[in-house]
Amino acid sequence: MDQTLHFDLPLINRYDKAGPRYTSYPTALELHDGFTDTDYRQHIEKSNAAGGPLSLYVHIPFCDTVCFYCACNKIVTKNRSHAQPYVDNLCKEIAMQGALFAKNRVVNQLHWGGGTPTFLSYEQMQQVMTATREHFSLKDDDSGEYSIEVDPRETNLHTVQQLRSLGFNRISLGVQDFDPDVQKAVNRVQSEAQTFAVLDAARKQGFRSTNIDLIYGLPLQTVDSFNETLDKILHVSPDRFSIFNYAHIPARFKTQRQINDTDLPSPEVKLAILQSVGQKLADAGYVYIGMDHFAKPDDELAIAQRQGLLHRNFQGYSTHSDCDLIGLGITSIGMVGDAYSQNVKDLESYDQLISQGKLPVFKGVGLCEDDKVRRAVIMQLICHFECQFTAIEQAQSINFSDYFADELNALKVMQTDGLLTVNADGIQVLPAGRLLIRNICMVFDRYLAQKQQQFSRVI
Repeated sequence: MDQTLHFDLPLINRYDKAGPRYTSYPTALELHDGFTDTDYRQHIEKSNAAGGPLSLYVHIPFCDTVCFYCACNKIVTKNRSHAQPYVDNLCKEIAMQGALFAKNRVVNQLHWGGGTPTFLSYEQMQQVMTATREHFSLKDDDSGEYSIEVDPRETNLHTVQQLRSLGFNRISLGVQDFDPDVQKAVNRVQSEAQTFAVLDAARKQGFRSTNIDLIYGLPLQTVDSFNETLDKILHVSPDRFSIFNYAHIPARFKTQRQINDTDLPSPEVKLAILQSVGQKLADAGYVYIGMDHFAKPDDELAIAQRQGLLHRNFQGYSTHSDCDLIGLGITSIGMVGDAYSQNVKDLESYDQLISQGKLPVFKGVGLCEDDKVRRAVIMQLICHFECQFTAIEQAQSINFSDYFADELNALKVMQTDGLLTVNADGIQVLPAGRLLIRNICMVFDRYLAQKQQQFSRVI
């Protein structure tokens, strides 16, 4: 498939407004506290009746130091003893959740995120993984996609060996930028030697996929400085890149107030960085998966996209659209059957509920029929840059042109602008529209108007 990108700067500037990242539809903003533990259990029963594999997300919230750009749910502490009570509660939740799901449902995907999962000691990680294997049906032949996010500053060869022994076979390394001035400005000083030693160790230990996270739009970044970082990483050739647009929202995220606004690159510089990134990665043989993700052509994400099997969930792009996602730990979000649910966000509430033997779900949303129709359209667009009307009509029992008459009319401006084409068969996103895929998806989002101010800009 043609995955080229086209940068039309006036067009991008015109469409660069706030919008969701569509890791779900409806987005997480639609979750509400009227969704209870009882609702969650009912959706699990329906899910078990339908069957199918599972995906687990485990949230480890602790970090040793704070990165000023971070918008994640984290607990910053130097005291490692704070982790043990959380680990104990996490294992209890794993047991409670595991008891609700049919044992014949195999865990095809497992992901640990944070925070910094490697904040935990090996014994604590082993405790969590042992509980997971006891209460869920994990694969024991290394064929599952079991991934973990690591901070290279907290990881060495021994840690990588331990992670591999626990069953992880995919690894994601946070880097963001190698420029020393940028690192100081965001309070994340990390050497190239540390980073590449972890990457090399992961390969030698048999990790099957390596990902590098970068952020553009950080203070003091320039096109040249970011190119220098990217060139260094391209030299070691990771399997995937996640290159995120920094969303500066200090009113929502207190740690971002440590960043000097005047040090942030201008929108023009950010666009120039992104354009350079797209060209460099294309020249190096990577393909644009979508949003902020690039991968080698033989990577599982690229293969899944070519086969029409790519999916998107709360962790980003995924190769398994058939998995129900179970969120474990504070703030984690799950997707079970036709519902999304989220756990409580603080340690005290989590501890209180777990100690009472209650699931820590505090809000969620059940999808109505309209939600499911729109989700199908948005997922096709954001994963495959196209939407085939017949496929949606057959799966959702609708007439597309009647159901989405207003939306198709709204797309006419985007068609005139060269973002996409619409014909009797479907919608095809063009190279100029791929960077603006969020805008295209927003046309089909019926919740967006009253929520738009709560999202970051699309570019």
